[in-house]
Amino acid sequence: MPVDARRTISDLRELRALTADDHGAQRIAWSPTWLNARAWFQDKLAGLPVEHHLDAAGNSWTTLQGDSERVLILGSHLDSVPNGGWLDGSLGVLAAFEVLRGLAEDFHGRPPITIRLVDWADEEGARFGRSLFGSSAFAGTHSIQADRSRTDRDGVRLEDALRQCQIDIDRIGDAGSERGQAGAYLELHIEQGPVLEAMHLPLGVVLGTKGVERHAITFHGQEAHSGSTPMGARRDALAAAAKLALEIRSLARKHPDAVATMGSVKTFPGIVTAVVGRCETTLDMRDLDAGVLASMLADAQEASQRFAAEEGCTVDWSRIWSIEPIPFNPRLIEYCDQAVRETTGASHKLPSGPLHDAAEVARAGIPVVMMFTQSLAGLSHNPAEDTRTEDLELAVQAFDRLARKTMQWLAQPL
Repeated sequence: MPVDARRTISDLRELRALTADDHGAQRIAWSPTWLNARAWFQDKLAGLPVEHHLDAAGNSWTTLQGDSERVLILGSHLDSVPNGGWLDGSLGVLAAFEVLRGLAEDFHGRPPITIRLVDWADEEGARFGRSLFGSSAFAGTHSIQADRSRTDRDGVRLEDALRQCQIDIDRIGDAGSERGQAGAYLELHIEQGPVLEAMHLPLGVVLGTKGVERHAITFHGQEAHSGSTPMGARRDALAAAAKLALEIRSLARKHPDAVATMGSVKTFPGIVTAVVGRCETTLDMRDLDAGVLASMLADAQEASQRFAAEEGCTVDWSRIWSIEPIPFNPRLIEYCDQAVRETTGASHKLPSGPLHDAAEVARAGIPVVMMFTQSLAGLSHNPAEDTRTEDLELAVQAFDRLARKTMQWLAQPL
């Protein structure tokens, strides 16, 4: 049975009406609205030959048992950021649901392999700052101790919020048992960027998620009176930081897919009548190639030392966080490219700058690929987030093709 992409769009609009307000989507993980969204989705399962349960980390699993125990996982996440868009995450869950419904009908409730749909818990990390919560627990990369004491802006601890949702933080590692027999993972997502729209393409194939180097950088100069200190005698920490902020753009532009961002600046004493004696800033650098990422970081560190010397300052670096690039599976990339070309006539391969649950699944050694659909104006995490209806329909159709190609591969004897 061909998938009914219009039914997926209808489901998406129904979910938006249920869980959004005038400011956008409000499906923040561990909140009543998020739980209502999940209950709504479970009601959609009525009448299908599936089993549903939550794992130890709160991931929601829907299983269509096949002739083989080998598993194809389809999924994404229903949670959103505050005032978010209607498609981020939810498109992937509801498109996967439509694919599962079609397979259940085509194979009279028993496909050649087992199909599992997952709604990952707390992909966004919007409330407690811990992104990819459920998928990292599944992958075995989650550190419970590092997150136990996290609090939201109201002082509620993550541990207590999980308990209210019947999740024991000490048991989240048990979610790793869901990895058994997993042969592949597929995810459909909006691009959240402007590349596909600029190329006039509805769909793209994701090569992997970029690695990240995130650092705190502090320039130390000398506080001095802004009226009495000659320009040539100043040790201005902000001037050194400003030079670096401009330099990182040229460093990133040396590489076609690299990005670099200095996203925050704090100055001390922070008054208009004093030369800045200390400037604290942050740097985020991303690329799919680990060598490029390392080279950019080294260049940025050298530049910071040079600019500090020029302004009579010193500079210190401290790593905030880093993650290696996660390339996706070459065979699945090829299947995805075929599916997109068969559906739309053209395809484009691109890396993902944002992180996704798919990257955590890949870190567990499971073959993974993602498919992107175009985002209008490149907007996401914004109530204006949108994709043309015709592109959403093409995305569901192409994702179904990808799932069936992957199912045929996994159904072959090992």
